[in-house]
Amino acid sequence: MSAEAQLVAGAVNAWNAHVKQIENLFAQFSDDHMSAHIAPGKNRMVYLLGHLVAVNDGMLPLLGFGDRLHPQLERRYIAEADKENGGSPSVAELRAHWTQVHAALTTAFKSMAASDWLAKHTAVSDEDFATQPHRNRFAILLSRTNHLAYHLGQMMLAPKPVV
Repeated sequence: MSAEAQLVAGAVNAWNAHVKQIENLFAQFSDDHMSAHIAPGKNRMVYLLGHLVAVNDGMLPLLGFGDRLHPQLERRYIAEADKENGGSPSVAELRAHWTQVHAALTTAFKSMAASDWLAKHTAVSDEDFATQPHRNRFAILLSRTNHLAYHLGQMMLAPKPVV
């Protein structure tokens, strides 16, 4: 395995580990408990689930794998702060969206050669990429893995349900 392939494999493994940790954490919470705030005045678990689905869904077009699967989530979970005014998908729907988005990403990641990760992502022009080659797909994977880690840390502060 080339050094390039080893680096990519390590990054994809880190991504998969964080996705699994978050899945395991969400599995500890009933749909009702997902409405609880992590701390007074802070995000609710259901909002973070929707936010992570929306952000990770955005990786599909950004990495050149096609359109978002759930574009309707972008405004509610990326452009707006957590609101309890209704109009949100149910927790069950968000859980299903999470599974669907991550299955699509897993399939896409497996189809990529190590060198594909060094290609530009779709939000950078050819001109900019020529002078900024670090604006590549691999950088997106790393930044989104860090994003998962950040919110995982936040969610670890949530009061655990009493069983």
